Amino acid sequence: MRIVVVTLFPEFVEHALGFGVLGRALERGVLAVETVNPRQFATDVHKTVDDRPYGGGPGMVLKAEPLRLAMAAAAAKVPRARRVFLAADGVPLKQRMVAEFAGLPELVLVAGRYEGVDERFVEQCVDESVSVGDVVLSGGELPALMVIDAVARLLPGTLGDAESAVQESFTDGLLDWPHYTRPEVWAGSAVPPVLIGGNHAAIARWRLQQALGRTWRRRPDLLAQRELSVEERRLLAEYQAEQDATRREQG
Repeated sequence: MRIVVVTLFPEFVEHALGFGVLGRALERGVLAVETVNPRQFATDVHKTVDDRPYGGGPGMVLKAEPLRLAMAAAAAKVPRARRVFLAADGVPLKQRMVAEFAGLPELVLVAGRYEGVDERFVEQCVDESVSVGDVVLSGGELPALMVIDAVARLLPGTLGDAESAVQESFTDGLLDWPHYTRPEVWAGSAVPPVLIGGNHAAIARWRLQQALGRTWRRRPDLLAQRELSVEERRLLAEYQAEQDATRREQG
């Protein structure tokens, strides 16, 4: 897969790509990432890419023309790419969207900066706007890297074990279950006995119940969107009953 990031800080993006999963994906040729800097398309001696907002107000706004030319340069590298703008007011990024991106051969990610981007660029040069959360950041580079990382994990050949990408939070509409490793007892807390008993059916049942319970406690909105099977409803009811009993015991 080929990804081009339109950014005023290409070094920021390029440096972050050298670590962990992303670094391995690039080394293995699973993923290729390039950058295009809108500043190289500015026409004045100072390479100005921003200006004061019409109507007044704080901050500066990225100009449409340098961004348009940068997008054209990116599109020349990846002509079949979907063009995605990382913005606080975009559609929330979900795992299913990441999976959709991972199925594409090419992708352009536009990282905004300053107070905002001239809306005419967004209207005329972008296919969709995506947000990584209800937070305001200094720029779109971190969100772009988040998208790249999430997408890379789903590309065949990136992870040592392909099952790692399947058994994760959000993949099945649920949060992940709790994980444990050695030692068996740490700081007075023991690993749940079911995980060391060797009964794989019981382990699978426990993990599903924990995923259901954790999602119910932390992200009930996800459960509301998911149609539970009869077995899942039973496991969740058992989990809720255990939680109630624990609270009563604790007073």
